[in-house]
Amino acid sequence: MAVAWLRAAAAAVALVVWRRPWRGDWTRRSIAVAGGFGVVTVGMNVAFFEAIDRIPLGTAVAVEFVGPIAVAVLGSRRATDVVAVVLAAAGVALAAGVQLDADPAGVAFALVAAALWAGYILLGKRVADAGSGLDSLAIGMAVAAVVLAAPLLARQVLHDASVFADPRTWALGAAVGVLSTAVPYGLDQVVLRRVGRARFALLLALLPATAAIVGAVALAQRPTVAEVVGIALVMAALVVVSRD
Repeated sequence: MAVAWLRAAAAAVALVVWRRPWRGDWTRRSIAVAGGFGVVTVGMNVAFFEAIDRIPLGTAVAVEFVGPIAVAVLGSRRATDVVAVVLAAAGVALAAGVQLDADPAGVAFALVAAALWAGYILLGKRVADAGSGLDSLAIGMAVAAVVLAAPLLARQVLHDASVFADPRTWALGAAVGVLSTAVPYGLDQVVLRRVGRARFALLLALLPATAAIVGAVALAQRPTVAEVVGIALVMAALVVVSRD
Protein backbone atom coordinates (compact mmCIF):
# COMPACT_ATOMS: atom_id res chain seq x y z
CA MET A 1 0.00 0.00 0.00
CA ALA A 2 2.86 2.37 0.80
CA VAL A 3 4.26 1.72 -2.68
CA ALA A 4 0.92 2.65 -4.22
CA TRP A 5 0.95 5.93 -2.29
CA LEU A 6 4.54 6.68 -3.34
CA ARG A 7 3.54 6.10 -6.95
CA ALA A 8 0.60 8.48 -6.64
CA ALA A 9 2.57 11.16 -4.80
CA ALA A 10 5.49 11.07 -7.21
CA ALA A 11 3.17 11.15 -10.22
CA ALA A 12 1.25 14.05 -8.67
CA VAL A 13 4.40 16.12 -8.15
CA ALA A 14 5.71 15.41 -11.66
CA LEU A 15 2.38 16.16 -13.36
CA VAL A 16 1.63 19.28 -11.33
CA VAL A 17 5.09 20.72 -12.03
CA TRP A 18 4.73 19.91 -15.72
CA ARG A 19 1.11 20.87 -16.33
CA ARG A 20 0.64 23.66 -13.73
CA PRO A 21 -3.10 22.89 -13.62
CA TRP A 22 -3.92 25.86 -11.37
CA ARG A 23 -3.89 28.00 -14.50
CA GLY A 24 -7.07 26.30 -15.75
CA ASP A 25 -10.67 27.33 -15.21
CA TRP A 26 -11.71 24.86 -12.52
CA THR A 27 -15.10 24.47 -10.90
CA ARG A 28 -16.07 22.43 -7.86
CA ARG A 29 -17.60 19.84 -10.15
CA SER A 30 -14.55 19.50 -12.38
CA ILE A 31 -12.27 19.23 -9.34
CA ALA A 32 -14.56 16.57 -7.86
CA VAL A 33 -14.50 14.57 -11.11
CA ALA A 34 -10.72 14.86 -11.34
CA GLY A 35 -10.34 13.90 -7.69
CA GLY A 36 -12.61 10.90 -8.15
CA PHE A 37 -10.60 9.87 -11.19
CA GLY A 38 -7.40 9.99 -9.14
CA VAL A 39 -8.83 8.07 -6.19
CA VAL A 40 -10.24 5.38 -8.50
CA THR A 41 -6.88 5.08 -10.27
CA VAL A 42 -4.91 4.66 -7.05
CA GLY A 43 -7.55 2.35 -5.58
CA MET A 44 -7.31 0.18 -8.68
CA ASN A 45 -3.58 -0.23 -8.12
CA VAL A 46 -3.99 -0.98 -4.43
CA ALA A 47 -6.63 -3.64 -5.08
CA PHE A 48 -4.44 -5.27 -7.72
CA PHE A 49 -1.40 -5.31 -5.41
CA GLU A 50 -3.51 -6.93 -2.70
CA ALA A 51 -4.77 -9.50 -5.21
CA ILE A 52 -1.33 -10.58 -6.44
CA ASP A 53 -0.20 -10.87 -2.83
CA ARG A 54 -2.74 -13.69 -2.46
CA ILE A 55 -3.16 -15.28 -5.88
CA PRO A 56 -0.92 -15.90 -8.91
CA LEU A 57 -0.28 -12.93 -11.19
CA GLY A 58 -1.88 -14.64 -14.19
CA THR A 59 -5.08 -15.31 -12.31
CA ALA A 60 -5.24 -11.74 -11.01
CA VAL A 61 -4.70 -10.31 -14.49
CA ALA A 62 -7.39 -12.53 -15.99
CA VAL A 63 -9.95 -11.61 -13.33
CA GLU A 64 -9.07 -7.91 -13.51
CA PHE A 65 -9.78 -7.86 -17.24
CA VAL A 66 -13.46 -8.41 -16.41
CA GLY A 67 -13.56 -4.62 -15.94
CA PRO A 68 -12.45 -3.41 -19.37
CA ILE A 69 -14.31 -6.26 -21.07
CA ALA A 70 -17.52 -5.21 -19.29
CA VAL A 71 -16.99 -1.64 -20.48
CA ALA A 72 -16.54 -2.91 -24.02
CA VAL A 73 -19.79 -4.90 -23.80
CA LEU A 74 -21.76 -1.97 -22.40
CA GLY A 75 -20.30 0.42 -24.96
CA SER A 76 -20.79 -1.77 -28.03
CA ARG A 77 -23.37 -0.89 -30.67
CA ARG A 78 -22.53 -3.50 -33.28
CA ALA A 79 -22.81 -7.27 -33.31
CA THR A 80 -19.17 -7.51 -34.34
CA ASP A 81 -18.17 -5.67 -31.17
CA VAL A 82 -19.83 -8.38 -29.09
CA VAL A 83 -17.94 -11.04 -31.08
CA ALA A 84 -14.72 -9.15 -30.45
CA VAL A 85 -15.43 -9.00 -26.72
CA VAL A 86 -16.04 -12.76 -26.59
CA LEU A 87 -12.79 -13.40 -28.43
CA ALA A 88 -10.90 -11.02 -26.13
CA ALA A 89 -12.37 -12.59 -23.01
CA ALA A 90 -11.40 -16.09 -24.13
CA GLY A 91 -7.98 -14.90 -25.20
CA VAL A 92 -7.25 -13.12 -21.94
CA ALA A 93 -8.35 -16.17 -19.95
CA LEU A 94 -6.03 -18.44 -21.91
CA ALA A 95 -3.08 -16.04 -22.05
CA ALA A 96 -3.26 -15.21 -18.37
CA GLY A 97 -3.58 -18.83 -17.29
CA VAL A 98 -6.67 -18.74 -15.08
CA GLN A 99 -6.59 -20.99 -12.01
CA LEU A 100 -9.90 -22.10 -10.55
CA ASP A 101 -8.54 -22.94 -7.07
CA ALA A 102 -7.41 -19.40 -6.26
CA ASP A 103 -7.73 -17.86 -2.80
CA PRO A 104 -11.22 -16.28 -2.42
CA ALA A 105 -9.85 -13.09 -0.84
CA GLY A 106 -7.40 -12.67 -3.70
CA VAL A 107 -10.15 -13.16 -6.26
CA ALA A 108 -12.31 -10.64 -4.39
CA PHE A 109 -9.52 -8.04 -4.52
CA ALA A 110 -9.05 -8.77 -8.23
CA LEU A 111 -12.76 -8.22 -8.82
CA VAL A 112 -12.56 -4.91 -6.94
CA ALA A 113 -9.62 -3.99 -9.18
CA ALA A 114 -11.73 -4.94 -12.21
CA ALA A 115 -14.59 -2.69 -11.09
CA LEU A 116 -12.20 0.18 -10.43
CA TRP A 117 -10.54 -0.38 -13.79
CA ALA A 118 -13.95 0.00 -15.43
CA GLY A 119 -14.40 3.21 -13.45
CA TYR A 120 -10.97 4.37 -14.56
CA ILE A 121 -11.97 3.95 -18.21
CA LEU A 122 -15.31 5.69 -17.80
CA LEU A 123 -13.99 8.63 -15.77
CA GLY A 124 -10.84 8.82 -17.88
CA LYS A 125 -12.89 9.12 -21.05
CA ARG A 126 -15.00 11.83 -19.43
CA VAL A 127 -12.05 14.01 -18.45
CA ALA A 128 -10.32 13.33 -21.75
CA ASP A 129 -13.38 14.45 -23.74
CA ALA A 130 -13.50 17.63 -21.65
CA GLY A 131 -10.11 18.53 -23.11
CA SER A 132 -8.35 18.69 -19.75
CA GLY A 133 -7.26 15.07 -19.39
CA LEU A 134 -3.64 15.65 -18.40
CA ASP A 135 -4.53 18.54 -16.08
CA SER A 136 -7.28 16.44 -14.52
CA LEU A 137 -4.82 13.59 -14.08
CA ALA A 138 -2.47 15.95 -12.26
CA ILE A 139 -5.24 17.20 -9.98
CA GLY A 140 -6.56 13.68 -9.49
CA MET A 141 -3.21 12.24 -8.44
CA ALA A 142 -2.67 15.14 -6.06
CA VAL A 143 -6.10 14.70 -4.48
CA ALA A 144 -5.60 10.93 -4.20
CA ALA A 145 -2.16 11.35 -2.61
CA VAL A 146 -3.65 13.62 0.07
CA VAL A 147 -6.93 11.77 0.68
CA LEU A 148 -5.41 8.29 0.72
CA ALA A 149 -2.18 9.10 2.58
CA ALA A 150 -3.40 7.96 6.00
CA PRO A 151 -5.00 4.63 5.01
CA LEU A 152 -2.21 3.67 2.62
CA LEU A 153 0.71 4.60 4.88
CA ALA A 154 -0.72 3.49 8.23
CA ARG A 155 0.41 -0.13 7.98
CA GLN A 156 3.98 0.74 7.01
CA VAL A 157 4.25 3.48 9.64
CA LEU A 158 3.11 1.10 12.36
CA HIS A 159 5.34 -1.71 11.13
CA ASP A 160 8.54 0.18 10.31
CA ALA A 161 8.47 3.93 9.81
CA SER A 162 12.25 4.13 9.43
CA VAL A 163 12.04 3.31 5.70
CA PHE A 164 10.71 6.82 5.09
CA ALA A 165 13.94 8.27 6.49
CA ASP A 166 15.92 6.49 3.78
CA PRO A 167 16.46 8.75 0.72
CA ARG A 168 16.46 5.67 -1.49
CA THR A 169 12.81 5.05 -0.63
CA TRP A 170 11.83 8.43 -2.01
CA ALA A 171 14.16 8.18 -5.01
CA LEU A 172 12.85 4.77 -6.02
CA GLY A 173 9.29 5.88 -5.32
CA ALA A 174 9.76 8.91 -7.56
CA ALA A 175 11.16 6.79 -10.38
CA VAL A 176 8.38 4.23 -10.14
CA GLY A 177 5.73 6.93 -9.88
CA VAL A 178 6.88 8.75 -12.99
CA LEU A 179 7.56 5.67 -15.12
CA SER A 180 4.60 3.51 -14.06
CA THR A 181 1.95 6.14 -13.34
CA ALA A 182 2.56 9.60 -14.78
CA VAL A 183 3.80 8.46 -18.20
CA PRO A 184 1.42 5.54 -18.96
CA TYR A 185 -1.69 7.19 -17.52
CA GLY A 186 -0.80 10.39 -19.35
CA LEU A 187 -0.60 8.43 -22.59
CA ASP A 188 -3.98 6.88 -21.77
CA GLN A 189 -5.48 10.35 -21.79
CA VAL A 190 -4.10 11.02 -25.25
CA VAL A 191 -5.50 7.72 -26.55
CA LEU A 192 -8.89 8.14 -24.84
CA ARG A 193 -9.46 11.40 -26.71
CA ARG A 194 -9.09 9.57 -30.00
CA VAL A 195 -10.92 6.28 -29.50
CA GLY A 196 -14.18 5.19 -27.90
CA ARG A 197 -14.46 3.51 -24.53
CA ALA A 198 -15.21 0.09 -26.02
CA ARG A 199 -12.23 0.16 -28.37
CA PHE A 200 -9.94 1.48 -25.62
CA ALA A 201 -11.09 -1.32 -23.32
CA LEU A 202 -10.28 -3.91 -25.95
CA LEU A 203 -6.91 -2.34 -26.64
CA LEU A 204 -6.10 -2.85 -22.98
CA ALA A 205 -6.64 -6.56 -23.53
CA LEU A 206 -3.46 -6.50 -25.60
CA LEU A 207 -1.43 -6.16 -22.40
CA PRO A 208 -1.13 -9.90 -21.66
CA ALA A 209 0.02 -10.47 -25.24
CA THR A 210 2.60 -7.68 -24.95
CA ALA A 211 3.83 -9.09 -21.66
CA ALA A 212 4.20 -12.55 -23.20
CA ILE A 213 6.19 -11.19 -26.16
CA VAL A 214 8.50 -9.16 -23.91
CA GLY A 215 8.99 -12.17 -21.66
CA ALA A 216 9.89 -14.38 -24.63
CA VAL A 217 12.33 -11.87 -26.14
CA ALA A 218 13.94 -10.36 -23.05
CA LEU A 219 13.59 -13.11 -20.44
CA ALA A 220 13.53 -16.27 -22.57
CA GLN A 221 10.17 -17.22 -21.05
CA ARG A 222 8.61 -19.38 -23.74
CA PRO A 223 4.79 -19.15 -23.76
CA THR A 224 2.68 -22.29 -23.52
CA VAL A 225 0.36 -23.45 -26.26
CA ALA A 226 -2.61 -22.05 -24.32
CA GLU A 227 -0.89 -18.65 -24.02
CA VAL A 228 -0.15 -18.58 -27.76
CA VAL A 229 -3.79 -19.40 -28.54
CA GLY A 230 -4.91 -16.71 -26.10
CA ILE A 231 -2.68 -14.11 -27.74
CA ALA A 232 -4.05 -15.07 -31.15
CA LEU A 233 -7.64 -14.67 -29.90
CA VAL A 234 -6.85 -11.23 -28.45
CA MET A 235 -5.27 -10.15 -31.72
CA ALA A 236 -8.31 -11.46 -33.60
CA ALA A 237 -10.58 -9.42 -31.30
CA LEU A 238 -8.59 -6.29 -32.05
CA VAL A 239 -8.87 -6.92 -35.79
CA VAL A 240 -12.64 -7.43 -35.52
CA VAL A 241 -13.26 -4.30 -33.46
CA SER A 242 -11.09 -2.19 -35.77
CA ARG A 243 -13.08 -3.07 -38.87
CA ASP A 244 -15.69 -0.50 -39.95
